[in-house]
Amino acid sequence: MKLGIIGTGNMGTILIQSLIEGDAVSPGDLIITNRSIEKAFKLKSDYPDVHIVRTAIEVIKNTDVIFVCIKPLDIYPLLTDIKEELSPEKCLVSITSPITVEQIESVVPCHVARVIPSIVNRSLSGSTLVTFGENCGELQRNQLLAILKKFSAPICIEENITRVASDICSCGPAFFSYLLERFIQGAVTETKITKEQATQLTSNMIIGMGKLLEKNFYTLPGLKEKVTVKGGVTGEGLNVLENELGDVFEHLFQKTQEKFKEDHHLVDKQFNRRKGE
Repeated sequence: MKLGIIGTGNMGTILIQSLIEGDAVSPGDLIITNRSIEKAFKLKSDYPDVHIVRTAIEVIKNTDVIFVCIKPLDIYPLLTDIKEELSPEKCLVSITSPITVEQIESVVPCHVARVIPSIVNRSLSGSTLVTFGENCGELQRNQLLAILKKFSAPICIEENITRVASDICSCGPAFFSYLLERFIQGAVTETKITKEQATQLTSNMIIGMGKLLEKNFYTLPGLKEKVTVKGGVTGEGLNVLENELGDVFEHLFQKTQEKFKEDHHLVDKQFNRRKGE
């Protein structure tokens, strides 16, 4: 099976790296392009056998499954340009959350799915979020899931939780990186530890914690309970978090939902124009 990638920005590049290093596809069976073609050619230094082509239509003509990794407002114009080349047996996969599979199906004649990857897929771990179009066949669903399982744990989701699921899986690494940076800075500011020491200890701690969860040694509540000794230091720290965090995460999800609605509104305008044609 030959796979295509249209767009080699941050997530497109991570997807390419994950596909190849997870043995989901051999580099020789991967065909990629990017609007700034120089960005696509940069991947040649790591994966010399990857095929670079100049246009999205060339990708489509030579592949079976095509991942579209471009900005949301660029997708509708792309679909109108490529729809004639998308024969019914091909599978088009979008990785952007504001555009629904139903909207894409309204334009193209092929199988459609949406896959939302995460930066953690680069380590061949973490989840990918999957939503299949109504007309996506069983063969194409199974093929796509088999590809994704090579570098992630694919989780099928309904449209109504797309944003929050993406916040957790895809945006979550940025959110928790920020919290860990603040954690490190607090330690440096209030004690004599160096930033380098605090960063190393924090990194080792979070990696070890992930392994405990991965191996099912503890749940999150169980881990907290195991570390907390009555009347001890951990409990004092947890009291600070309890008192000072407030509704910060509720506000975070409120804000991401608001932005999602804004993005949806702009995308809907594009697709609704088509309905009125």
